[in-house]
Amino acid sequence: MRLLIVVAAALVDADNRVLIAQRPPGKQLAGLWEFPGGKLHEGERPEDAAIRELAEELGIVVEASWLTPLAFASHAYEDFHLLMPLYVCRRWQGLVTPSEGQAVRWTRARDLHTYEMPPADVPLIAPLIDLLG
Repeated sequence: MRLLIVVAAALVDADNRVLIAQRPPGKQLAGLWEFPGGKLHEGERPEDAAIRELAEELGIVVEASWLTPLAFASHAYEDFHLLMPLYVCRRWQGLVTPSEGQAVRWTRARDLHTYEMPPADVPLIAPLIDLLG
Protein backbone atom coordinates (compact mmCIF):
# COMPACT_ATOMS: atom_id res chain seq x y z
CA MET A 1 0.00 0.00 0.00
CA ARG A 2 1.32 3.44 -0.95
CA LEU A 3 2.23 5.78 1.92
CA LEU A 4 1.11 9.38 1.52
CA ILE A 5 2.43 12.06 3.87
CA VAL A 6 0.21 15.11 4.29
CA VAL A 7 0.78 17.95 6.74
CA ALA A 8 -1.96 19.77 8.62
CA ALA A 9 -1.94 22.98 10.63
CA ALA A 10 -4.19 24.10 13.45
CA LEU A 11 -4.16 27.87 13.23
CA VAL A 12 -5.12 29.17 16.68
CA ASP A 13 -6.27 32.78 17.04
CA ALA A 14 -6.06 35.09 20.08
CA ASP A 15 -9.42 33.75 21.32
CA ASN A 16 -8.11 30.14 21.24
CA ARG A 17 -10.28 29.25 18.25
CA VAL A 18 -9.08 26.86 15.55
CA LEU A 19 -9.44 27.48 11.82
CA ILE A 20 -10.99 24.72 9.71
CA ALA A 21 -11.61 24.75 5.98
CA GLN A 22 -14.30 23.02 3.95
CA ARG A 23 -13.08 20.93 1.02
CA PRO A 24 -14.37 22.55 -2.18
CA PRO A 25 -16.63 20.84 -4.73
CA GLY A 26 -14.80 18.62 -7.20
CA LYS A 27 -12.16 17.49 -4.72
CA GLN A 28 -12.07 14.12 -3.01
CA LEU A 29 -14.09 14.27 0.24
CA ALA A 30 -15.74 17.52 -0.94
CA GLY A 31 -17.85 19.25 1.69
CA LEU A 32 -15.96 17.83 4.68
CA TRP A 33 -14.19 20.15 7.10
CA GLU A 34 -10.45 19.77 7.65
CA PHE A 35 -7.35 21.38 9.04
CA PRO A 36 -5.52 23.35 6.33
CA GLY A 37 -2.49 21.69 4.79
CA GLY A 38 -1.55 19.35 2.00
CA LYS A 39 0.85 16.88 0.45
CA LEU A 40 4.59 17.01 0.77
CA HIS A 41 6.53 17.55 -2.43
CA GLU A 42 9.44 15.18 -3.03
CA GLY A 43 12.38 16.13 -0.83
CA GLU A 44 10.33 18.68 1.13
CA ARG A 45 10.44 18.88 4.92
CA PRO A 46 7.02 18.71 6.63
CA GLU A 47 7.45 22.21 8.09
CA ASP A 48 8.25 23.62 4.65
CA ALA A 49 5.18 21.89 3.21
CA ALA A 50 3.00 23.44 5.93
CA ILE A 51 4.46 26.90 5.23
CA ARG A 52 3.91 26.49 1.48
CA GLU A 53 0.38 25.13 1.82
CA LEU A 54 -0.73 27.86 4.23
CA ALA A 55 0.57 30.49 1.81
CA GLU A 56 -1.12 28.82 -1.19
CA GLU A 57 -4.45 28.00 0.48
CA LEU A 58 -4.89 30.91 2.89
CA GLY A 59 -2.53 33.67 1.73
CA ILE A 60 -0.65 33.88 5.03
CA VAL A 61 3.06 33.84 5.81
CA VAL A 62 4.31 31.43 8.46
CA GLU A 63 7.86 30.77 9.65
CA ALA A 64 9.08 27.33 10.69
CA SER A 65 9.77 28.53 14.25
CA TRP A 66 6.06 29.39 14.60
CA LEU A 67 5.01 25.76 13.99
CA THR A 68 4.80 23.43 16.97
CA PRO A 69 4.24 19.70 16.37
CA LEU A 70 1.28 18.44 18.42
CA ALA A 71 0.19 15.03 17.15
CA PHE A 72 -0.09 12.89 14.07
CA ALA A 73 -2.76 10.74 12.48
CA SER A 74 -2.23 7.42 10.72
CA HIS A 75 -5.16 6.23 8.64
CA ALA A 76 -5.61 3.50 6.03
CA TYR A 77 -7.78 4.59 3.13
CA GLU A 78 -8.73 2.09 0.43
CA ASP A 79 -5.94 3.06 -2.01
CA PHE A 80 -3.22 4.42 0.30
CA HIS A 81 -2.11 4.86 3.89
CA LEU A 82 -2.04 8.45 5.12
CA LEU A 83 0.37 9.77 7.72
CA MET A 84 -0.45 13.32 8.82
CA PRO A 85 1.51 15.38 11.34
CA LEU A 86 -0.45 18.24 12.91
CA TYR A 87 1.31 21.49 13.74
CA VAL A 88 -0.13 24.21 15.96
CA CYS A 89 0.46 27.72 14.69
CA ARG A 90 -0.45 30.73 16.85
CA ARG A 91 1.38 33.33 14.79
CA TRP A 92 1.26 34.31 11.12
CA GLN A 93 1.50 37.37 8.94
CA GLY A 94 -1.38 38.55 6.76
CA LEU A 95 -5.12 38.00 6.80
CA VAL A 96 -6.56 34.54 6.25
CA THR A 97 -7.92 34.73 2.70
CA PRO A 98 -9.04 31.41 1.16
CA SER A 99 -7.66 31.13 -2.36
CA GLU A 100 -9.24 27.86 -3.50
CA GLY A 101 -12.90 28.76 -3.08
CA GLN A 102 -13.15 26.93 0.22
CA ALA A 103 -15.24 28.10 3.14
CA VAL A 104 -13.32 28.65 6.38
CA ARG A 105 -14.55 28.87 9.94
CA TRP A 106 -13.05 29.67 13.33
CA THR A 107 -14.34 27.30 16.02
CA ARG A 108 -13.57 26.13 19.52
CA ALA A 109 -11.57 22.89 19.74
CA ARG A 110 -14.32 21.32 21.87
CA ASP A 111 -16.80 21.98 19.03
CA LEU A 112 -14.75 20.32 16.27
CA HIS A 113 -16.74 17.08 16.77
CA THR A 114 -19.82 18.86 15.41
CA TYR A 115 -18.22 19.18 11.96
CA GLU A 116 -18.08 16.31 9.50
CA MET A 117 -14.37 15.70 8.94
CA PRO A 118 -12.29 13.19 6.96
CA PRO A 119 -11.48 10.06 8.99
CA ALA A 120 -7.79 10.99 9.23
CA ASP A 121 -8.57 14.38 10.82
CA VAL A 122 -10.85 13.04 13.57
CA PRO A 123 -8.07 11.63 15.86
CA LEU A 124 -6.41 15.06 15.86
CA ILE A 125 -9.36 16.65 17.65
CA ALA A 126 -8.63 15.17 21.12
CA PRO A 127 -5.07 16.54 21.35
CA LEU A 128 -6.38 19.98 20.35
CA ILE A 129 -9.07 19.83 23.05
CA ASP A 130 -6.42 18.81 25.58
CA LEU A 131 -4.26 21.76 24.53
CA LEU A 132 -6.92 24.44 24.12
CA GLY A 133 -9.78 23.25 26.31
